[in-house]
Amino acid sequence: MSNDTLQIRRIGIDTYHENVAYLNRDCAIYRAEGFQALSKIKVCVNGTKLLAVLNVVDDKSIVHPGELGLSEQAFKQLNIAENSLVTVEHAEPPESMDAVRRKINGERLDQQDFDGIAQDIADTRYSKMEMAAFLVATGQNNLDRDELLYLTRAMLNSGERMNWQEPLVADKHCIGGIPGNRTSMLVVPIVAAHGMLIPKTSSRAITSPAGTADTMEVLAEVNLPPEELHEIVRQYRGCLAWGGTAKLAPVDDLLISVERPLGIDSQGQMVASILSKKLAAGSTHLLIDIPVGPTAKVRYMRQALALRKLFEFVGDRLNIHLEVMITDGRQPIGRGIGPVLEARDIMRVLENNPEAPFDLRQKSLQLAGRIIEFDPDVRGGQGYAIARDILDSGRAIAKMNDLILAQGAKPIDFTPGALSYEVLAEQDGVVTHIDNLQMAKIARIAGAPMEKSAGVDLLKKLGDAVRMGEPIYRIHAGFPSDFKFAQKLADDNSGYTIGKEEHVLKPLVPF
Repeated sequence: MSNDTLQIRRIGIDTYHENVAYLNRDCAIYRAEGFQALSKIKVCVNGTKLLAVLNVVDDKSIVHPGELGLSEQAFKQLNIAENSLVTVEHAEPPESMDAVRRKINGERLDQQDFDGIAQDIADTRYSKMEMAAFLVATGQNNLDRDELLYLTRAMLNSGERMNWQEPLVADKHCIGGIPGNRTSMLVVPIVAAHGMLIPKTSSRAITSPAGTADTMEVLAEVNLPPEELHEIVRQYRGCLAWGGTAKLAPVDDLLISVERPLGIDSQGQMVASILSKKLAAGSTHLLIDIPVGPTAKVRYMRQALALRKLFEFVGDRLNIHLEVMITDGRQPIGRGIGPVLEARDIMRVLENNPEAPFDLRQKSLQLAGRIIEFDPDVRGGQGYAIARDILDSGRAIAKMNDLILAQGAKPIDFTPGALSYEVLAEQDGVVTHIDNLQMAKIARIAGAPMEKSAGVDLLKKLGDAVRMGEPIYRIHAGFPSDFKFAQKLADDNSGYTIGKEEHVLKPLVPF
C-alpha cells in the first residue's frame, strides 16, 4: 500500500441518506491534507468518485490509521470490495450554494438555479446542514408559484423516469395526517380490476403509525426490484410496492431525510415532492386527496383551496392531468391504526364483511370512482357506481389476491399485539371530537409501524354514544416498554372528547 492510498473498511453504521467517511486522527493523509471533521472529502477508486462527510476517529479498533471507514450508505454506493485501495482529497464546495445564499437574502431564483441545486444534492455535494439551509430558505411560503414549478421540474429531472408506453397511467396520493387512511390499498385493486393501469409505489411511514408500504407488507412483499415491478404491473395492471428501490426523484428522498427531523413541512415543498415523484413514476393522471379538519395536516378550507391551486398550476405546466378532492379529515378513517389492524380493515372491506368500516369503504369508493372517470369511455358521475359494482361483485378482492401472490404472499395473521389496554370513557355522552395527532402518537409509541401488530383499535367514532366506563379504544403493543409508554400517554390525554350530541364536530366538507 502506497503512502497516498488507504484501505476501505466497512463501518456498520446506518447514516440514512448521507455518505459518511471515517479517518483515524493519526492517519498520515489526514494530517498532511489538513482535513477537518464534518468537511466534505472526495473518495476516488478506478475512475469512480464518492463525496462523503468526514468524521474523525480516535479509536483504532474502529478505523486504523491506514484505513478509510465508510458508513453502510457510502460503502454500498461506492460498490467495491472491502480492503480495496482508494485515494482521498478535499471536495470542492458546491457552486449552487451561492444560489441558496441569495435565496436566504430574499432573492428570487430561476430554473437554472434550482437545476444546479438539485444536481448538487443528487451528487451528494450538500451536507445535511447545507440541505437544511436550502429547506429553511425555501420554506414557509418563500417560493412563488413559478419558483415552485422550477423546483418541481429540477427534482423530477434529478433521477430516472418510468415510461409505461400507455396513454393513461393513473395514481392517487393523500397528503397525509389522517391515521388509518389506507384507501390506496382499496383503490388500486378496484381501478386495476376496471382495466386501468395504476402502478402504486408508496412510501414507508416516517412520522405516522403506518405507510401504505408498511401495511401492504403484512400481506405481501413490497421490496421489489424495478424489473419485477414492471412485470407485475404489465400482467395485473397494478401493484402496491415500496418506491425506494427505483431511483425516482432522488433529491426528494434526500430532502425528506432532513425535513422530518426538523419538522419542516411547507406547502410548496410538499407539492414539489409529490408531483416530482408521481411524474417520475410515469403517471399521466393523478388524484390528490386533501383531508381537512382541526387536527389534520390542513386545518382550514382556505388552506385546502390554496393548496389545490398550487397543485393545479404546477400539474398543468408539467402536463399531468390532475384533480383534487377535498375530504373530511375530522377523525381517523377505519377502525385500526397500525399495519396489522389497518390490513385487517382493508381485507374486511374487500371481502364485503359486515364488520368492515363503513367510512373506509365509502371514501375508497369515492376516490376509486373519480379515478375511473379518468377513463374516456366512462361518463362523468358513473365512476362511483362502477367502483361499487367491482367491489360488491368480488372482482376487487380477486385482483388484490392476484397482486398479493404476484408480489410474494406472506402468512396472513391479523392478531394484534398481545399486550392490550382499554381506554375507558370518563363520562356519559357522545364522542364529539377525536384528535388525529394524539391517536397517531399513541399508536407510534405503542410500536407501530416497526412492530406490525402494534397500534390502536378504535371502538367508538364521532357521534357514537358512550357510557362512563365503556371502552372507547384499545391499545395493542408487542413489548412491555412500548406498552407502558403508550398507556401513560393515553392516560394523560386520551385524544377523545365526550359531550353533548349538538357539540359533535361538523365536517367542513360533505362526506
